[in-house]
Amino acid sequence: MSFQLVATLGTLIAAVLLSASIVAAIRPLLVRYALARPNARSSHKVPTPQGGGIAVVASALLVGGLAVACGVAASPPSLWVVFVATVFMAGIGAVDDLRPIPVAPRLVLQALTVGAVLYAIPAHLQVVPGCPLWIERAVLLVAGLWFVNLVNFMDGLDWITVAEVIPITAALALFGLAGELAPSTALLATALCGAMLGFAPFNRPVARIFLGDVGSLPIGLLLAWCFVELAYAQHLAAAILLPLYYLADATVTLLRRLGKREAVWEAHRSHFYQRATDNGFKVIEVVRRVFVLNIGLAALAAISVYLRSTTADVTLLMLGAAAVAFVLRAFSTRRNS
Repeated sequence: MSFQLVATLGTLIAAVLLSASIVAAIRPLLVRYALARPNARSSHKVPTPQGGGIAVVASALLVGGLAVACGVAASPPSLWVVFVATVFMAGIGAVDDLRPIPVAPRLVLQALTVGAVLYAIPAHLQVVPGCPLWIERAVLLVAGLWFVNLVNFMDGLDWITVAEVIPITAALALFGLAGELAPSTALLATALCGAMLGFAPFNRPVARIFLGDVGSLPIGLLLAWCFVELAYAQHLAAAILLPLYYLADATVTLLRRLGKREAVWEAHRSHFYQRATDNGFKVIEVVRRVFVLNIGLAALAAISVYLRSTTADVTLLMLGAAAVAFVLRAFSTRRNS
């Protein structure tokens, strides 16, 4: 068994145990001070503590950071900027969980955080060689800001972010073992995978705890950074395929709401996964379909990484889009009783 594989398995197990332990320890405190009470737009029926993301993010950073610091993988300076930015993003989420921050200052703080991560990336790294660097980084800033928020928007159902994050991070870990992703990035993805696995039993329907903004926002930032790193490794198609379900559900919903001239910054129940529960799907049926879909998207991403072919990438992206469209259509169709 190779050293890298041992390090990956050790990181995964340590993150699972630490995350589960922290969730169990802090849940009584969150029950007292951080209850999410149901409203007309909620998917839950009883007051439920939020803030479990504290355990997930802390475990991912502590275990992943320790693995890198111990010399398991080289640590580029940008990695430590990502760690600091993730903690700052978690702080934004924590404040927003307790006392909602107005939209404009919240977006400004998030944009500054994403911008700091991009600024720390060496200038010679580009997704599209030949494109002016400032244009590419501006596009990445907007994309990163959108991804951070869409993870937050999509985290509105028990287990749905678990069903999204675990297949994605597991695939990233495997790409690292195959030498197709920087070891430090792969180890952080592994730690995040383990942290979500440790959190999963507490978030199983009916959930005993939610991630909260303190979890969903920094998780979005960590995933966005992993996708950028994957794209820098010349695997852009894989970086799009892995989060394609969340991207499609959130983006199509946003565009539909903009078309209806709705206030897109306000809470709503227009996402496809929310419409699915309104259309007769049980929560477990929704998350099961999301999980299976994400495994399929991860498989397509792995094929893309293996083949390294533009023609294959286009074909695989089309297959992924078709699979996502099939699930979204099913979610938006009312079931016969």
